[in-house]
Amino acid sequence: MAVRHQLIERPPSVVWAVLEDGRRYADWVVGTAHSHPSEGIWPQVGSTIEYRLELGPWSVGGHTVVRRYEPPGWLELEVYSGFLGTARIAVELRPWGGDTLVILDEHPLRGPGGLLHNAAFDTLIQLRHRTMLSRLADVVESMPAPAGAAAGTDSAAHPGARSDSAPRTE
Repeated sequence: MAVRHQLIERPPSVVWAVLEDGRRYADWVVGTAHSHPSEGIWPQVGSTIEYRLELGPWSVGGHTVVRRYEPPGWLELEVYSGFLGTARIAVELRPWGGDTLVILDEHPLRGPGGLLHNAAFDTLIQLRHRTMLSRLADVVESMPAPAGAAAGTDSAAHPGARSDSAPRTE
């Protein structure tokens, strides 16, 4: 299992807006090109986006299905990448002051990825996540901050979020 996190200097609502836009996945998901919503209303449970996965000279079509959608805190996806199999990707957003801690958790489910899953495979996923979360931060942080955004203003929108009256451990 590969878990990685990234602090993004925007409130969860801004990060969530990018996650909710199925056309923007190619902007930050490594290897993905030409993403667009396909079935249902993205990102409601059961909806899909389609994309091209490009690995060097190879290209394969794929699609992603939403398995869990709890705005603005959780998005879980099942990624279908042709002969590579499927993977579960969970994105959790946590308010962190006026910013967002994004936690990305991925593991293979079916196909060769699931059968060959080992520490070396997790290392490759970690490298991919490092780039992917950095790209997500770039996309989100290039967007203007909401007017009047102050530390903790989005925390009430996230289930289980601590209020700013609690001690901070940043």
